[in-house]
Amino acid sequence: MRILLPALLLLASGAAAAQTAPALSVDTLKDVTRTLASDDYEGRAPTTPAETKTLAYIVARMAQAGLKPGNKGSWYQDVPLVELTATDVSPLTITGGKTPLAFEYRKDLVIGTYQVVPRTVIQDSEMVFVGYGIHAPERGWNDYAGVDVKGKTVVILINDPDWQTMTLDGPFGGRAMTYYGRWPYKFEEAARQGAAAAIIIHDTEPAAYGWGVVQSSWTGPVLQQDTPGDHMDQSKAVGWLQQSAAQALFARAGKDYAALVEAAKHKGFKAVPLGVKASARWTNTIRRQASKNVVGILPGTERPDEIVLYSAHWDHLGRCDAVNGDDICNGALDNASGVAGLIALAEAQAKAGPAKRSIVFLGLTAEESGLLGSKYYAENPVYPLGKTVGGVNMDGLNVLGPARDLVVVGAGKSELEVLVKPLVEAQGRVIAAEPSPEKGSYYRSDHFSFAKLGVPMFYGKAGQDLVAGGTAAGKKAADDYIAHRYHKPQDEFDERWDWSGAVQDLTVYYQLGRTLADGAGWPNWYPDAEFRAVRDKSRAAQ
Repeated sequence: MRILLPALLLLASGAAAAQTAPALSVDTLKDVTRTLASDDYEGRAPTTPAETKTLAYIVARMAQAGLKPGNKGSWYQDVPLVELTATDVSPLTITGGKTPLAFEYRKDLVIGTYQVVPRTVIQDSEMVFVGYGIHAPERGWNDYAGVDVKGKTVVILINDPDWQTMTLDGPFGGRAMTYYGRWPYKFEEAARQGAAAAIIIHDTEPAAYGWGVVQSSWTGPVLQQDTPGDHMDQSKAVGWLQQSAAQALFARAGKDYAALVEAAKHKGFKAVPLGVKASARWTNTIRRQASKNVVGILPGTERPDEIVLYSAHWDHLGRCDAVNGDDICNGALDNASGVAGLIALAEAQAKAGPAKRSIVFLGLTAEESGLLGSKYYAENPVYPLGKTVGGVNMDGLNVLGPARDLVVVGAGKSELEVLVKPLVEAQGRVIAAEPSPEKGSYYRSDHFSFAKLGVPMFYGKAGQDLVAGGTAAGKKAADDYIAHRYHKPQDEFDERWDWSGAVQDLTVYYQLGRTLADGAGWPNWYPDAEFRAVRDKSRAAQ
């Protein structure tokens, strides 16, 4: 049974302050999004000249809103990154089957490395199909049982074994993706198993995006955290293979692809050696350079050492694969709009005056490279996580007009949901279930970095039930964005956008933040949430 009393007490203590919100500026939302998404900002790639321009603009807007520098007198937190650019990438050649195969870089596969080395070579590495590549002892599941993959190349399916289940029942939560289904986990586990290379088979529905997104995200300069050891504990090579190429690979190896995919869905699946060997090689250009998180603060009046967070990532892909001659991935919705929401909330909170607790506004770097900016902040916090009450993360605002619902991404995890529900209902709206839980959205934005280390962060999205057009219009717009604009040059600012839905959601975020900042309680994860233990430990240390 979930204990809701702490959250309800918190709501009672802070609700008065949250009943009204200063008007959130639509002009700010438009101006910030239009500016950051313009070609002048070149897609806001970290560690490029565009970063300097982007950070200067965000700091100027934060200062204008009334915030103070949030990191010991500085607006910035350095985030050490290392950039690897693969060149002279050979095809992935497959030998030992019925006939040799060669998969072309970018067209058939993308491949790279986490290891900071000048040259990567995979030579005659035995290939093994490991199903979904999951080792989950608590669920009695181990796709690596009985097989030694040290020095070998593992081939892995994306998502969880039960992703095609239309309910939320199953060994991995049915339709809702778990962290085991995400590509970072699959590469992490392959490295723990000693694999020389790990290749994920791309399939659009369970991956939640098409091949074009993989291609633009995994080619060109690739960033990762710069840490001691140069990531030599990782596999030599990681990458993705088009599903059609994987089917050809299995056929040449004399294996029934469909039958093995079906077998991998069931507990007790045994990894299958494919009887073929993989080879690839390329050169890595290495560049080490710090990027920056932006930290602004509205200091509290009574308990300034207790922190409420708002976060949004400022980065995007920069220069990317050209479409019709346009090679700038502007990232208007993703996530210039989220930064605009961050600035609009800063203006509103400053206008309302200081709260009892401090409110910190984070502009985070390198989200598109694997949540690197938020990961670095969470591991090296400017303000102790045990003194961080909770907060809100924004990644893409609603520019389609008002919605009748609000989706809690990753619902059922924290007491913040109890606080949000009456705020949404006060707008005449309802809390809705995630329309596409198989996409694993909870694990794909910066709130996850904080959640892993115990901080409850709310992450919401406007639902698909639009006032104008209902769920049919909302689903059509969402599908169209993923297919035609997500991580592509077409994600550009549009003067025709309707910001009234964004204002709806931002009002809820304002009220939630003010409730936390003027309250005295400490929302927690529910007892069965995977982040509860680390939260309890961090709070006990204060």
